[in-house]
Amino acid sequence: MSALVASVVLSIGVAIFSIVEKEVKLSSIGRDSQFAFYVADSAADCALYWEVRHTWFGSTTPPADIACDGQTVPVTVTETQDAFGDWESSTFSYEYTPGGLCAQVFVVKYLDGNILRTTVHADGFSVACGVINTSNRALQRSVELNF
Repeated sequence: MSALVASVVLSIGVAIFSIVEKEVKLSSIGRDSQFAFYVADSAADCALYWEVRHTWFGSTTPPADIACDGQTVPVTVTETQDAFGDWESSTFSYEYTPGGLCAQVFVVKYLDGNILRTTVHADGFSVACGVINTSNRALQRSVELNF
């Protein structure tokens, strides 16, 4: 009788442990997802600041580098012409110092008729830039601003 009770209690304990383990994994994924979103939002705000305050992207003298989160990082500028017209894209990425989470930003400027349009697309990751492609725990969240 005691062996039966012990096995029932043990199986209930294993089931509860399994549920708790899954809940801990889900909550850590939720936390990492929030961190990735905050990184993307901050990176988009940084690009928006430099565009609104200094009109750096798409100007005649595009920036060689940009300062975000106390870091100065290089900006890659690409000019392209396609069937829809000329457009210019600027790209930069950096890691936030607390935790080393990666942010990648793409700023595209193009003419829509006679109106100059700007799109800021920021990707935030829950891991460092160097391990995005190799980490099985990397989460990506994106923010896009159009103006």
